[in-house]
Amino acid sequence: MWKWLPIRRREALVLFGIFVAIGLWLGNTAWFSMAADNGSVPWSHVFLWEMTGALSAYVCTYIPAVAAYNASRPSPRFFAIHVAGFVLFTTAHTALMIGARIVLYPLLGWGDYTFGHTALRLPMEWHKDLLSYVLIATTFVLLSAWRDNQQRALRQARIETELRDAQLRALVGQLNPHFLYNALNTISAVMYIDLAKTDRLLADLGHMLRASLASGTTPTWSLADERAHTEHFLAVMLARFEDRLTVRWDVEAGASEIQVPRFTLQLLVENAIKHNQDSRDKLEIAITAHRDGDRVSVSVVDNGCGFGIAPIAPGTGLQTLRQALELCHGTLDLGRAETGGASVRVMVPA
Repeated sequence: MWKWLPIRRREALVLFGIFVAIGLWLGNTAWFSMAADNGSVPWSHVFLWEMTGALSAYVCTYIPAVAAYNASRPSPRFFAIHVAGFVLFTTAHTALMIGARIVLYPLLGWGDYTFGHTALRLPMEWHKDLLSYVLIATTFVLLSAWRDNQQRALRQARIETELRDAQLRALVGQLNPHFLYNALNTISAVMYIDLAKTDRLLADLGHMLRASLASGTTPTWSLADERAHTEHFLAVMLARFEDRLTVRWDVEAGASEIQVPRFTLQLLVENAIKHNQDSRDKLEIAITAHRDGDRVSVSVVDNGCGFGIAPIAPGTGLQTLRQALELCHGTLDLGRAETGGASVRVMVPA
């Protein structure tokens, strides 16, 4: 598919300045050469020749640039595009250059412009245009590669920053006083009844705090690690809500190693519990993960009250998670479950 290059004003102005400088440089060089041979051609004529040649080439620079943009690697298509591009470039450049001189000569009082012996002058222009075409196309390819590398580096830095931000926002949700207060209340309620259960809950809480506070951790980890972390969180929640909460897992073996932003499932499960904690009905949460072509689908579905009018508001955990997933080429979709509750699906590359 043929692609057209956007014309940017700033780059066009910079390029115009470069070609004006080239025209002046070549004009002076040609005049010094003629003067050394005792030539009688005025500097103004030599200047006009070179400036019309340079500015006509400037007008035609889009041709080799767009040809290089569409011919990325050597192939029959690559050579066909560049042959056609060169023919169009040299034809347009020569026509504009000669046309400009034919118009300007009488206006400047120099009489009629004579191009010279066409059979010799045209091949000379073609040789010069071939060099110009190759230089313009090569410069465009090098600049495009440099720009792509810069954008890739900036994108990678932005990914790291955004994912770190998503992680930190999740940490705030884990370590806020309200969560710790409820967790410690739950533990204190069972410590005199079931010492073994108290020990397990303290261990689960310790694992959560360790994962939250660990320094130097990567912003993503495997779905298996995310499940282990979420199960520690759910252990505290199940002890708190007892038979009012049920959680089912269905994770395919092939999906366990995919990378997800840290605390993704914990955030989604925590949202489901938080938005349904005042309901008297039993809350059921189903967490599934399976391959879907070249991607992995991870879903958290509940039978609660569903989403409100604006489930993803700016600054919320879901909004941050969606931005982090987009930077990882993933998506976050919200919907209504068949049970009437909320359905959240995360899609990430496999």
